[in-house]
Amino acid sequence: MFTLSLALLVLAIWLGMALAHAAFWRIEPDPTLPDPPHWPPVMVIIPARDEEACIAQTLHSLWQQDYPGALHLILVDDHSQDATAEIALRTARESGQEIGLSILQAAPLPPGWTGKVWAMQQGWQASTARNDRTPYLLFSDADIAHGPLALRQLVCRAEASECDLVSFMVRLSCETAAEQLMIPAFVFFFRLLYPFRRVNSPAHPLAGAAGGTMLVRREALERIGGLESIRGELIDDCALARQIKRGGHRIWLSLSSESRSTRQYERLSEILHMIARTAYTQLRYSPWLLCVCVFGLALTFLAPPLLLLSRSGYAATIGGLAWLLMSLLYLPMVRFYRQSPFWALLLPLTALLYLGGTLLSVWRHYRGLGGQWKGRKQETNHFPSTEA
Repeated sequence: MFTLSLALLVLAIWLGMALAHAAFWRIEPDPTLPDPPHWPPVMVIIPARDEEACIAQTLHSLWQQDYPGALHLILVDDHSQDATAEIALRTARESGQEIGLSILQAAPLPPGWTGKVWAMQQGWQASTARNDRTPYLLFSDADIAHGPLALRQLVCRAEASECDLVSFMVRLSCETAAEQLMIPAFVFFFRLLYPFRRVNSPAHPLAGAAGGTMLVRREALERIGGLESIRGELIDDCALARQIKRGGHRIWLSLSSESRSTRQYERLSEILHMIARTAYTQLRYSPWLLCVCVFGLALTFLAPPLLLLSRSGYAATIGGLAWLLMSLLYLPMVRFYRQSPFWALLLPLTALLYLGGTLLSVWRHYRGLGGQWKGRKQETNHFPSTEA
């Protein structure tokens, strides 16, 4: 009886996610929006730390934008130990874009700030010091190859919907076996936590963003007190979205099929360490939320295939139906990444690995190793967040 009840509960969970969780699993293309009456100038801020392998491609993709408005780039070299700044300058010279690029050396990291947010703040301060009232700032990671229409689409959405923040979740690299197993699930889990329909609704308090590509209104940043309001956040994109959306202000988050990340993960261990960097932060460093997470992952993703081993034929059948439904909901994301449907069946295994990455995050946190990125220990806020 217990096994049958468990099977029915698991199936009910997946039916609820399919029918009553804001259709998080659907891949919905953004509608074509009208051009604005005029194309506002945009200031692009790129925080970069040890990005010599990626930075040239990122800069080229920005200079090749099909965008009628003015564009200026500020690269903030965040104490790189490689040739990031030199390659950026050489790329600008070879492209005839020296006037359109400013390269800043970030000041030493002050207490209470995470590295990326401090680099973003340096760019924001530089744009303000120029006495430039550019209405939009585009925060771009240094490893993003922007599609040629990306900036046009971001500005059209911001202008047409009066959004203060518009972000694209870019297509991540999905070439190696480790990436094929883990990356589509990364986006699937993100959309499970942050259903885009709820994020994009001004009536719903949920806020989220994708830090690789974020277009922000200058006046919105000024309203929240600049980036100092999120100075200690490891998950800076969603923290910025929460600050901006407060009071009913509009934000927009969507998937991009044209913009892509140029960062690759050759080994599974690299992805697990990427997960471990922020997983416990996402749980607000709460042992209680960790227990809920472990139980929820086990019940939702691991129980369906395990139920197939049940001696109860009914429980095994219902568990199989739950696994099938899970795979069908995951399939649109697998297809978005142009992978074989076979990978959809492996979602329980992938979830188990994500659980391992979460536990690694907890272990690193209590060893004082949490938040490490590119050789630097990040200062973080260790108190649970009170924001929704």
